[in-house]
Amino acid sequence: MSKVMLGMLVGAVLGCFDGLTAWFTPEARPMILSIVFFSMLKGFLAGWVAGYVARRTGSMGWAVGSGLVVGLVLSALAAMGSEVSRAHFFEIVIPGAIVGVIAGFASHRFGTYNPAT
Repeated sequence: MSKVMLGMLVGAVLGCFDGLTAWFTPEARPMILSIVFFSMLKGFLAGWVAGYVARRTGSMGWAVGSGLVVGLVLSALAAMGSEVSRAHFFEIVIPGAIVGVIAGFASHRFGTYNPAT
């Protein structure tokens, strides 16, 4: 699987699990579907960017760093969205950043270079 496709897949799957952990916060339960959807979207985008960077640069550091930055930025934007989110800022941002890091690592380490994609 190409680096970009693997990054998107890993990011989306981990983003789904990240969103599902919101169930353990009672005030977030009414919004669980939107939380899971947007967590998957954040992971997908972080994996896409990390996979693209991994393919273009061939550098583990750049792939992981780009996944970290995209995960942090998108999670911070999501955490500033509502009052519930602001109360749990670091509980949203840290897992989002970790999803980006793992997607960057996986896309570089396990993805194959395919110049056609």
